[in-house]
Amino acid sequence: MKHIPGADPELVLLNHYYEELDRIPLTHMSRTDINDLLVELGFYKKAQAEDEVPEDFRFSPAKDSPFKEHHSKRANDDLSQEPRPEKESPHGDL
Repeated sequence: MKHIPGADPELVLLNHYYEELDRIPLTHMSRTDINDLLVELGFYKKAQAEDEVPEDFRFSPAKDSPFKEHHSKRANDDLSQEPRPEKESPHGDL
């Protein structure tokens, strides 16, 4: 969250490269409406703050995460070996 004095509240959705995907105005929404919207968008809400986030929701709502395949391989492979990318990413800093 980034508070900007005088600006109307809005939800800004970004991809993994911090590129803006969408802006949703929140001015006329209640807290319940916003919570419902986040669930509808695919965000996971923990029942308790100390609860773990289920594996299926770690990259949620970005189901097409460029990191998801890498993460899955790491879980199944020996953790001492780094998976090698098949092709060079244009975002080499990530």
